[in-house]
Amino acid sequence: MAVSLTHLNGKPATAKDLAPLAFAGYAHFTAMQVRDRAVRGLDLHLERLRRASEVLFGQRLSNSRVREYLRAAIDAGGPDVSLTCFVTTRPAEFMPTSPGLSLDTLIKITDPAQPPSGPVALDIVHHQRHLSGIKHVGEVTKTLYLRQAQARGFDDAAFEDSAGRLSEATIWNLAWWDGEQVIWPRADILPGVTMQIITRQLQNVGVRQQTREIRRADLNKDMAAVIMNSWTPAIPVSRLGDRQLANDANFTQLLHDAYQSEPSTQP
Repeated sequence: MAVSLTHLNGKPATAKDLAPLAFAGYAHFTAMQVRDRAVRGLDLHLERLRRASEVLFGQRLSNSRVREYLRAAIDAGGPDVSLTCFVTTRPAEFMPTSPGLSLDTLIKITDPAQPPSGPVALDIVHHQRHLSGIKHVGEVTKTLYLRQAQARGFDDAAFEDSAGRLSEATIWNLAWWDGEQVIWPRADILPGVTMQIITRQLQNVGVRQQTREIRRADLNKDMAAVIMNSWTPAIPVSRLGDRQLANDANFTQLLHDAYQSEPSTQP
């Protein structure tokens, strides 16, 4: 049976609760996979929500309050689910702020994610996300570029900024492997929680990592690439634009192992 429930501020949401939030575009969120009622990188999710709330609203909810809301939703939804936690406020978009503003936390619970197995082919499109460091809502271009890429025979799209740097994909972070080290893109990107988990776990075991600019001209058949997000730590990329990439199962396994070594925490 499919799981689908929504909580607002720790309680089951009614249609009346949700009506003012329908299509609201002034909000931020974090997405996670819950297994056995626990989450990897919970500290990173909480930090993401804290920072984004301070930028968008000038205030934040306490970690204890957010964890209370997460527990309530997980208790209602089950031990293994996909969870998305949004933070917004009323009045929302196109309205000035007001004294005594309070934050609303909307949590959606659905079935556990089933990511594609890959490998995937990514088209390259020119795009730079606004407020790239915040996981915010209302990014219609990501869905548009995904659909346009699929119409051109690709699985999804990767972004190339105005400086010609490859940055990220529609809902994914990118990582490369040159046979010796993991390469993260130097560009304006959203540092994903999965990306941050892998970075710190690779540091713990001494795997070399580098952050540098990657352009189309740098891509060759000796480089491997993956995409990652909250669904999975690594899906191999076979092609970026017209550039064929290496198929390196060891690289993919390295990132899966790093992710699995991250402890899980119950909210």
